[in-house]
Amino acid sequence: MALSITNLKKGTIFQLDGVPYRVLDYSQKVMGRGGSTVKVKIKSLIDGKVLPKTFHGSDQVDSADVASRSVQYLYADDANYYFMGSDSYEQFSVPAADIADQAGYLKEGSPATAQLFDGRVIGIELPKNVALFVKYTENAVKGDTSSAIQKDATLETGLVIRVPAFIKSGDIVSVDTGTGTYRGRQK
Repeated sequence: MALSITNLKKGTIFQLDGVPYRVLDYSQKVMGRGGSTVKVKIKSLIDGKVLPKTFHGSDQVDSADVASRSVQYLYADDANYYFMGSDSYEQFSVPAADIADQAGYLKEGSPATAQLFDGRVIGIELPKNVALFVKYTENAVKGDTSSAIQKDATLETGLVIRVPAFIKSGDIVSVDTGTGTYRGRQK
C-alpha cells in the first residue's frame, strides 16, 4: 500500500528501497504553484542509522509491514541476547551489537516487544520504565537527604545512574529506558 508523503508524521513506519524506516522528525513547506516539499529525519529499523530525506510534490512511499510480538528476555552470552516468544515459547537470538545501548535495562525474565519485518527480528523495544535493584551506592551523609543532591548508583544489571541521596543499596528504583534517568523508588 502506498503512502502519500503528507502521511509521514512523526512515528510513522514506512519502507524505502526495501528497508523499513521510522519518522523521527517531520516538516512540510508549501510553495505557491510549485507544490510542497516534506523534509523528514528517518531512522532505519534494520541498522539504526539516522538520515535526513526530502520528498517532493506527489512522491509516494510504501507502507512497511512491521509486526510486534511480546517476548521475554532469557539470557546473554558474548555474541547474542536470547529471547522467547510469550505466546509461542519459540526462542530466538539478537546479536549483541543490536542490543548494546539497551543491555543495562535487561534482566532475566523481563518483558519486551520484538519488531519483525519479513518474518525476521529487526529490533527490541523495551517498556518505558523498568524496576531495577540497587546493588551499590554510597551512603548519604547525615543531613544530605534532599532530592536535589545526586549520587551514582550501580544497578543489578551493571548500569550506573544518578539517583537522589536518600536511595540506599537494596532499594528498587524505576528507570526510564529512553533517557536512562531515575524515575522513582519502588515499594
